[in-house]
Amino acid sequence: MGGKGRLRDYHGKRHFDRTAEPRGDGREAREERDALPRFVVQIHDARRMHFDFRLQVGDVLKSWSVPKGPPADPRDERLAVPTEDHPLEYEEFEGVIPRGEYGGGTVIVWDHGTYEPLSHDRRGRPVDFAESLERGHATFRLHGRKLRGEYALTRFRDADDGEEAWLLVRAAKGGSGGRGAPDPRRARSARTGRTLAQVAREGG
Repeated sequence: MGGKGRLRDYHGKRHFDRTAEPRGDGREAREERDALPRFVVQIHDARRMHFDFRLQVGDVLKSWSVPKGPPADPRDERLAVPTEDHPLEYEEFEGVIPRGEYGGGTVIVWDHGTYEPLSHDRRGRPVDFAESLERGHATFRLHGRKLRGEYALTRFRDADDGEEAWLLVRAAKGGSGGRGAPDPRRARSARTGRTLAQVAREGG
């Protein structure tokens, strides 16, 4: 299914005459311009404060809501609940989603950059990243301004058993550096240096 088809849920939940969120109908996959696929972590002050963790897979951003944000400690497993695929343009979205709209609240880009897919099969052969996600376990190395190092996403509950759920963990190996999730209300945007409160006051 192409990007437009995969964005059906995304489009169905939004009124683009009311929200400044991108439609996602004009940009080519950035893999053509970048050696590595992109990632973004956004802080979303919606009904419940959370972090949105998004990885470029083909022509969409695969997305998870991570209530406590990415971990710094390998012993700290973070719940990650999948949400609808988002357009590639969403990597740059920062602003205020109007009250009453889906996900209404303020969004900042806390971190963004590229990532290296690292998934392998039992024989050590590389596995297509989309396929590894489909199977329920994917490893990758983040190259962000704030997040750096090796991470993994592992599905521990299927949709057939209720709400699908994953764990986001940081590997004990894979290099040092980077950081974990900050206090979201004090965190600053990697794009503009603004806090959630500043973006909310300025309206986007």
